[in-house]
Amino acid sequence: MMAFEQIPKKDWYGILGADPSASVSDLKQKYQKLVLMYHPDKQSADVPAGTMEECIQKFIEIDQAWKILGNEETKKEYDLQRHEDDLRNMGPVDAQVYLEEMCWNEGGGLAVGTVLLIEEDKYNIYSSLLFKYFLAEGVINGHTLLVASAKEDPADILQELPAPLLDDNCKKDFDEDVGNHKTPESNIKMKIAWRYQLLPKMEPGPVSSSRFGHYYDLSKRMPQELIETSKWHGFFFPEKLSPTLNIEPCSLTHGYIKLLQFIQNVIYEEGFDGSNPQKKQKNILRIGIQNLGSPLWGDDICCTENCDNSHSLTKFLYVLRGLLRTSLSACIITMPTHLIQNKAIIARVTNLSDTVVGLESFIGSERETNPLYKDYHGLIHIRQIPRLNNLIYDVSDVKDLAFKLKRKLFTIERLHLPPDLSDTVSRSSKQIPAASSRLLGQECGVMAGGRKHLDF
Repeated sequence: MMAFEQIPKKDWYGILGADPSASVSDLKQKYQKLVLMYHPDKQSADVPAGTMEECIQKFIEIDQAWKILGNEETKKEYDLQRHEDDLRNMGPVDAQVYLEEMCWNEGGGLAVGTVLLIEEDKYNIYSSLLFKYFLAEGVINGHTLLVASAKEDPADILQELPAPLLDDNCKKDFDEDVGNHKTPESNIKMKIAWRYQLLPKMEPGPVSSSRFGHYYDLSKRMPQELIETSKWHGFFFPEKLSPTLNIEPCSLTHGYIKLLQFIQNVIYEEGFDGSNPQKKQKNILRIGIQNLGSPLWGDDICCTENCDNSHSLTKFLYVLRGLLRTSLSACIITMPTHLIQNKAIIARVTNLSDTVVGLESFIGSERETNPLYKDYHGLIHIRQIPRLNNLIYDVSDVKDLAFKLKRKLFTIERLHLPPDLSDTVSRSSKQIPAASSRLLGQECGVMAGGRKHLDF
């Protein structure tokens, strides 16, 4: 069998005239039909030589396509490769769609039983949007929510969820929002580096939500009817504090203990425990924890480097992962890592998470006024991606990502800087000093034929 790495990148589904969702039996029928049509022995002797060569080439491509798509293992690898290529060439996409696409495995979405850690930006503006995207997606899909916070009341957080965009008006609103932020330079045909015109266009285009994910309008709030019909549990830490607090010797802070007990009770009582199958139709529990590790949770890792509860946060994450691995749940955590004094704690927190994404805002930094980043509001750093049932994790080629907050959408794009159209030459040999010129003439006189300047 031909190795998958040696197969040229082609649209093998298109060669067979099949849809990517077609079954193996359907692919086999199309293959057999095309083989009979383009087989060299089936061609007439009166066929011109050029046409015969085309038929032979087509027959070879059909045979290669069947070798790839007719085998379950190579077909799965090819489908994964197609999906990764789509992500590399993507234009702006909705934040929630991309975050769940980034953790894609067969079936798509965030893997059940995993933790997605978001490193908050300095002013906690954009990380809160991703947090609300995650919860809004749960409401639309009918999942049960568990919202935990020490800063805001979970009921108030749900009231601020963005409104979903339906398929019929998603395209219209998306095009309208992108058109308002489109730069005039994008309509100018390139005069320099014409080869860039052959590259895939970075044009935005939302995918249908029936395939995966949904789009949301940040300028509107989710209808109250959707929130009332959704099932959710709230944990507001200030309300859980008792006036007479009995401090017991424990390595976890009081807030972490209360939160773990609350999560455990919801998992067991609502039937999300994997060891005890749910009596009704299976559902997913979406857990959202806001500002974990901040002083509001009673943790002092953001206050001093040599804190008393240095292991409290890591032990909390260790126990939380144990609960998630044995339950039908997925968790998102936002954490102010830029405030944590001890960098060793950050490394431990990263190792205890499945997916780690960092947000770098341009607010208050030099990049805010840098013309190279004028179209963006910040960068996204992929610290870690899931490594499930594998010894190593896949390394994606798409590492340079940026985000922008528009009027209605929070989009994530592949970072691509504009071409340099200046008239000045970046490197000029005419400005070489006289001493350097004499030195180059002596050392490279034979190679350069006695010239004072190197001939490139």
